[in-house]
Amino acid sequence: MIPYCSICNEACILCDREDKISEKIRFPCDLLPCSAGQRDLIDLWMLVQKLTRIQPFLRHRLSSCQRIPSLRNPNLYQSLPARFMAMAHPVASSSHPAQISALESPHAIPGNDKKPKENKEKKAKVVEGSSYPLELQPKPAFFDHRIKIFDELKVEYDEWVKAQPRDEVTITLPDGSERKGKSWETSPMDIAKEVSKSLSERIVIAKVDGQLWDLDRPLEGNCKLELLDFEHPEGMIMTDIALKVFWHSSAHVLGEAAERHYGCHLCLGPPTEDGFFYEMEIEDRPVSNTDYPSLEKVSESAIKEKQKFERLVVSKENLLKMFNYNKYKQYLIESKIPDGTSTTVYRCGPMIDLCVGPHIPHTGKIKAFMITKNSASYFLGDPTKESLQRIYGISFPDKKQLAEYKVFLAEAAKRDHRKIGKEQELFFFNDLSPGSCFFLPHGTRIYNSLVDLMRSEYFKRGYQEVISPNMYNSKLWETSGHWQNYKDDMFILDVEKEKWALKPMNCPGHCLIFDSRDRSYKELPIRMAEFGIIHRNEASGALTGLTRVRRFVQDDTHVFCMPSQLEEEIGYLFEFMEHVYGLFGFEFRLELSTRPDNFLGKIETWDEAEAQLTKALEKHHPGKWDLNPGDGAFYGPKIDITIRDALRRSFQCATIQLDFQLPERFNLKYRAAEDTNDPGRAPSRPVIIHRAILGSLERFIAIITEHFAGKWPFWLSPRQVLVIPVANPYKNYASEVTAQLSELGIYADVDNGENTLQKKIRNGEIAQYNFILVVGQDELDTRSVNVRNRDDVGSKARAQVVPFDEVAQKLVALKKSRSLENKLV
Repeated sequence: MIPYCSICNEACILCDREDKISEKIRFPCDLLPCSAGQRDLIDLWMLVQKLTRIQPFLRHRLSSCQRIPSLRNPNLYQSLPARFMAMAHPVASSSHPAQISALESPHAIPGNDKKPKENKEKKAKVVEGSSYPLELQPKPAFFDHRIKIFDELKVEYDEWVKAQPRDEVTITLPDGSERKGKSWETSPMDIAKEVSKSLSERIVIAKVDGQLWDLDRPLEGNCKLELLDFEHPEGMIMTDIALKVFWHSSAHVLGEAAERHYGCHLCLGPPTEDGFFYEMEIEDRPVSNTDYPSLEKVSESAIKEKQKFERLVVSKENLLKMFNYNKYKQYLIESKIPDGTSTTVYRCGPMIDLCVGPHIPHTGKIKAFMITKNSASYFLGDPTKESLQRIYGISFPDKKQLAEYKVFLAEAAKRDHRKIGKEQELFFFNDLSPGSCFFLPHGTRIYNSLVDLMRSEYFKRGYQEVISPNMYNSKLWETSGHWQNYKDDMFILDVEKEKWALKPMNCPGHCLIFDSRDRSYKELPIRMAEFGIIHRNEASGALTGLTRVRRFVQDDTHVFCMPSQLEEEIGYLFEFMEHVYGLFGFEFRLELSTRPDNFLGKIETWDEAEAQLTKALEKHHPGKWDLNPGDGAFYGPKIDITIRDALRRSFQCATIQLDFQLPERFNLKYRAAEDTNDPGRAPSRPVIIHRAILGSLERFIAIITEHFAGKWPFWLSPRQVLVIPVANPYKNYASEVTAQLSELGIYADVDNGENTLQKKIRNGEIAQYNFILVVGQDELDTRSVNVRNRDDVGSKARAQVVPFDEVAQKLVALKKSRSLENKLV
């Protein structure tokens, strides 16, 4: 039984287990709480023995407590059975039993004029609301193991750097000015300090010859240097690069906090489009939101320490030793790093992790840090592998930005496409087909409007639409290279003892169409388009609304052209893209992704392709594009186009990819003009330009749903006009107006229900109808309508009636114009 206080009526915080008797005792009021007078004598004595074994000062509290007078009665001990008398002598050591006199007043102890010192154990700090210590004590053994190896290798690396020659180098800044420095000594931060102190305090990361570079990492030769911050004048792509680096560094801080708090084994911790996360294995407990304050507290301590991010090149052999405690790191090292090669690790404080970087100079650059959510995940996103826990966070270089972010989160929650999709009855998902969207009638209207837009542009721009199969024999994918490089992301089927697969992309099928007959240079370029259904085997844990699905449709085109036509065709694609994005009010930036490690083909061919794209970018968007080394597709370099929505979020939708590999693999050819004069000459190879503007229609619908917050521009709206009669006598006229608008291709509905006029109007506004047409006696007599514009507050008061024919013509013109402005002109 746990005693309670007869004054405050709260239970004491006492331990009823022998192995916890050293825990600190707190009482809810000043007097020792108990209900001793109502207890059995034996129960009371057992309680006394427990308390007297906890801390010496409690014995004195017990002896002086007026609420337990019986404890001061010497006859108490005589009345207890012999087996309980043994409890009166709690053992202090095996040879010196404690004395019963310890229960007497402290004044009865000879020479004891002061209150005895308490033998308090030092306890780990605990954040309010959590039952776990802030940091594990003792700290995990792998901390010292990693640091020892890191320090030994760092000494060797520093000696190697010292031995490098210190040649004079020229550093060229974006404005064309030049600075002098020494190789293996001068760093980007040194140059920043030369330019201005404020710049050195503001910058986040550097770019050296287009490659991201740590600010404190020495330069190795002559180079072009860019210093990037969050407000780079070149535009949003620079801001995005700085943010990604900043969030990547913040992920390492989160990883450090997780190791210090949980003693966990970390897996992956990348930046994302809206922050960062870290995955980890925690053996004995799940992550919950009650852990967030503890993680933030540990993170804040790491930030206050201004822990420096230290980069170190480490061989595969030493990496395996450094991370021998972590099976996930072991797997990544064995599978991703070739034997005999090296990669980099970064250290901040006690945390060391595999990482190519780069990072901010030190953790003190982070001024605001917040844990946002947690979830379950699988290692490498594979449901067949270990289950992990993932913690998400966000950080900023200014506390004001965190406050703004919280406002942004509230607005983003209102705009969530999943929420709006449900409210407006646009689409839904079902567990019987995960990652495959069911578009409802009104959602299908939006979908078809996008397809109609692209089809109308295809017709104007000389594209030919085709339809290809959804499933192919594995031999096709072996020819294309997808079987070797993309097999894990494909849905594979066994059909008549052969392997087949649902197509994850349209290009191999289009190659078969091109190769279905002989081709002449006079036909080129051939611009082949298809709204093909595509399936990709995304991990179930990664599926998210319309933004990450398994079944989707792309506005996919492939341009088969001669190498001499490349520059002109890419220029046409830029113009096409600018026109389409302008219809939605999107800004965009361009990024050139170059040869990846798993590339196919010859390096010379890749160099030629990358040079062609670079030339086109400089011609059409000089200075407004960025380089992303090593992120190209395995078959060719690409230009990724990043758009920014109304909430200033970035999304990659469009892509332009050059492909010299598929024509080789499929033996595609055409007869060039010079081939006619030399029948023995080998046929010429076309070049393929892969191109998408909307990308996945499903994902694009998610983006524009949130971009417009469900308030669709008229041409895209699934609910364009609502006709409301003011009373029953005008229902027929309302239905007639609705029918005529429908014949003109306008999505019009009529509300002939029994609600009041104001209720009908309110329902129409909530449903986001662009225009509400109210009809009554005046409108019937004059064949007119009263127009209420969703985006014009003034029109919502009863205004002058407008002839219906005039309104109908203006509505048709507005839809045809694809204007963003909801206005009848």
